Amino acid sequence: MLTASFCMALLSGCNGFLDVTPKNFISDEVVWSTPENADLFLNDIYNQLPVLNSETEHLDQFTDNSDVGVLWMRGYSNIATAQLTPTNWPDVPWKMWKWDTVYQRVRRCNVFIKKVSESEDLPESYKTKRLAEARFLRALFYHWLWLAHGGVPIIEVPLDNMTMGDGIYVKRSTARETFLFITGELDAIKDDLPVTLGAADYGRPTKGAALTLKGWCELFEAGKSRNPDEDVERWRLAANTNREVMDLGVYDLVEDFTELFLESGNNSVESIFAMQHGPMKGSAILQKQGPTNDGTGTQVSWGNFQPTQELVDDFSMAATGLATYEAGSGYDPSNPYKGREKRFYQTILYDGAQWKGFTIRTREGGNNAIDLGYAGDRTHTGYYARKRIDETHDPGSYSQSLCYQNYMFFRYAEVLLSFAEAENEVNGPTAEVLAAVNKVRTRANNLPKVEDCYSGIDKDKMREIIRRERRVELCFEDKRWWDILRWKIADELPDGSPGVLNRPEKGMRISSGGTHTVIDVRDRIFLPKMYYMPVPQGVIDQNPAIAAQNGGPDNWVKGQNPGY
Repeated sequence: MLTASFCMALLSGCNGFLDVTPKNFISDEVVWSTPENADLFLNDIYNQLPVLNSETEHLDQFTDNSDVGVLWMRGYSNIATAQLTPTNWPDVPWKMWKWDTVYQRVRRCNVFIKKVSESEDLPESYKTKRLAEARFLRALFYHWLWLAHGGVPIIEVPLDNMTMGDGIYVKRSTARETFLFITGELDAIKDDLPVTLGAADYGRPTKGAALTLKGWCELFEAGKSRNPDEDVERWRLAANTNREVMDLGVYDLVEDFTELFLESGNNSVESIFAMQHGPMKGSAILQKQGPTNDGTGTQVSWGNFQPTQELVDDFSMAATGLATYEAGSGYDPSNPYKGREKRFYQTILYDGAQWKGFTIRTREGGNNAIDLGYAGDRTHTGYYARKRIDETHDPGSYSQSLCYQNYMFFRYAEVLLSFAEAENEVNGPTAEVLAAVNKVRTRANNLPKVEDCYSGIDKDKMREIIRRERRVELCFEDKRWWDILRWKIADELPDGSPGVLNRPEKGMRISSGGTHTVIDVRDRIFLPKMYYMPVPQGVIDQNPAIAAQNGGPDNWVKGQNPGY
């Protein structure tokens, strides 16, 4: 990491050998004097982006898409059991919403913005381009805080307690004010970013990335949790912004869904913004998330992706395009993995699936027999994930093995589904809505068109279809948690029944003879307060400006989110 520092004159009266410039620091004058040097500082900020391919505890484990893995993981001990407090909130994955860590990254952005803006040596063309990148990254960091905590302090300059005194204590902005700051920043910089990138600039944001992040924030802001009055104009904003991304004409879907998530699919036409991996920077995705045992029963990976039966059931039947539980789907519970859509086989490893030359057996007595006692790393649901895991790589042992596929924060399929969802809420299932959903569903002849599967589709039915499409298309991409929160379906469903995180998690037990039985794996608990993460107690204790905040639009109590 490159560090910029000011030289101090404490030893200015000492003789000769003490009057030397430290070799492990670079002065401000040097850092901000050339584009090449300033880029080193900015590149370090890019290096602070989450390396989510290497996560032991990915965000889908907080949801009904995947079992949390092992009991020590905080997604289970704190989230799944509703033991969330201001002192034990989980900072996984990647400290995505960890207050102090994210603000450290925001500070780096603020330093870069200030120093580049003030520099008299850097060309204006450089300033325009790189300042837009830094402001994009700052908005990205802030958006994770906003998703998790709601309103947060908005800090746009480097704080210095030596010169600013109590000015370093910044109060929380409301959730709405924070949203407007993030989207306002993205609006301000979108036209200063390129529409496309050359290979040398892969990993930098584009105009499409800025619009996609803005459209995602608008979609979240339009959801039930942040929009209880169901203001349709919020949906309209989200629809229009995602349409702008579509209208750029530079993104499309990749034909091969499997390859999209492998090294060979890096920086494809579907990728909008991605954390870059390559020969010098790999990830431990195979080590962490591949099937636990090989064909002999020898452990080679940790098996941290363990899809639930609920997710498996949402993958449609290929012939009818209907979910397994819909009338007339053609689903056979005695042969549950026959005749499913392509994405199922490209996403899920099940009993009988082929993996690296051997057959996965999760049935009793198999090489990966379901572990209902949580005695080890084997699947607790009867499934592993195939998506995003490159079976051409050899894990060797589960303590080593690097893969080199990028982690995509945003891709074009999500934009299509986000547009369809928002537009449906505004105008119902229009031709535009159907076209966007169908483009995702029919990739590589995966499924029939929506209108060929259902008759008399209204807004409510279309909403149901879109939500299911988001779930199966985007599973294991750390999207489901946020979708559950914004739809406000975690604690309770609209009909009053238990929410998706207030019901037992399900798996598939298979006897040695091949009898399939859907079982409860374990309970989950989700309390209404958990739609927001708590502000860490240490932050409130140390910041009197936050501790003094009460009531207001977000109903804070001494700066804390309600319920904590």
